[in-house]
Amino acid sequence: MTSVVVKSTLSEQARAIVGDALQHTLADLIDLSLVAKQVHWNVHGPRFRSVHLQLDDVVTTARTYADTVAERSAAIGVPPDGRAGTVAKFSLVREVHDGWIRDGEVVDVMVEALAAVVRRVRDGIEATGDADPVSQDILIGLAAELEKHHWMFQAENA
Repeated sequence: MTSVVVKSTLSEQARAIVGDALQHTLADLIDLSLVAKQVHWNVHGPRFRSVHLQLDDVVTTARTYADTVAERSAAIGVPPDGRAGTVAKFSLVREVHDGWIRDGEVVDVMVEALAAVVRRVRDGIEATGDADPVSQDILIGLAAELEKHHWMFQAENA
């Protein structure tokens, strides 16, 4: 049985809506950072260096916002869950294969992964608007950053 440690000023209904949006976003961000690191270590090809460095930017964004999202969840009284099993269960980011991966394929993987996370974040933006504008604001800032990364990776293969 989980005890209530942090009490929120949000209604129970709003807390449930926002908590769900934040938890799904957290799972996606943790997985996005792991996938980006996996391909970061295994990328090869003529664009190795530029793609390698670009992946670090995605990891930084994902990790920074994962912490912000998790702390917001805790602040509204919903314990965040970043355990591997939870991430695997809820993340929309597809698993990437092991081993070496060509730079063009890395770009495709990242375009797809970022698009999936952006769609979920935008769903969260819509869901949290009335329930909690503070959490919605965090998700809006995140969407802007993820969409920037999405654009940059798309431009790699244009």
